[in-house]
Amino acid sequence: MLPLLLFGFLFAAAPATAITVKAVAAENFYGDVIGQIGGDKVNVTSIMSDPNVDPHEYESNVADAKLVADASLVIESGGGYDDWMDKLVAASPDRGRMVLKGFDIATTKIPDNEHIWYDPDNMIAIARAAKDALAKIDPDDAAAFNGNFDDFKASIETFKSRLGRLRTKYANSPIALTETIYQYQARLLGLSVLTPEEFQKAVAEGNDPPADSIVLAEAQIVGKKVKALVYNEQTITDITTKLQNDAKAAGIPVVPVTETMPTGLHYQAWMSDELDALVAALGK
Repeated sequence: MLPLLLFGFLFAAAPATAITVKAVAAENFYGDVIGQIGGDKVNVTSIMSDPNVDPHEYESNVADAKLVADASLVIESGGGYDDWMDKLVAASPDRGRMVLKGFDIATTKIPDNEHIWYDPDNMIAIARAAKDALAKIDPDDAAAFNGNFDDFKASIETFKSRLGRLRTKYANSPIALTETIYQYQARLLGLSVLTPEEFQKAVAEGNDPPADSIVLAEAQIVGKKVKALVYNEQTITDITTKLQNDAKAAGIPVVPVTETMPTGLHYQAWMSDELDALVAALGK
């Protein structure tokens, strides 16, 4: 048996176990932000991570419910975008769990448009809320979370500066959208979206657009009234596919965007890659 004093010394000298915050994100871009802010102090799992799946049609399962039940931090988009997450949270009540909703935190909101993560200021606000939540759960690592947030914010500010420079060059350039997802950045770039609003909203909500809006949207493409078609690859219908085919036939560049972040990217790279594609299209 070890002498009592030696045992006490060994116990006192043992390194403290690092706190790992279990976090669950409804969408992987929020999970990425949590990961960037939390670093190695956070174990984050994203439920929606497949860019080939339509988020509007996602159905949660038992595995998702267990993830949420075990989490001390949950982040979702909110605003009606991922109501299935609310059901998962309600199914396992926990007063100690923190729940963040991007739509409620966002500083810029377009009416009837839940795609708030396409606005960089919104993502700064959400990242700040994530930093504060992590600091409450794990106060010992608050300084690290603050530093990581500062780095994240700086990278987003760089992206915002690029949007500003491009606005000077491409303001009022006419484009078409298959749905509302890209409205946030289109506004920041000063682009002129010609596609009827009712067409965009109907597609975003999984409904058939009014007949007259379909006619007008197709005429704008066939008549080469736009410089690019921004096409949501995760909300595909016969109507949007026809627009895509019409654009290709007319020699109009098609710029693909997604609602879920492609695998292997950080949020900043995802936004930058899509912007690169749009700039290339507008420059043709």
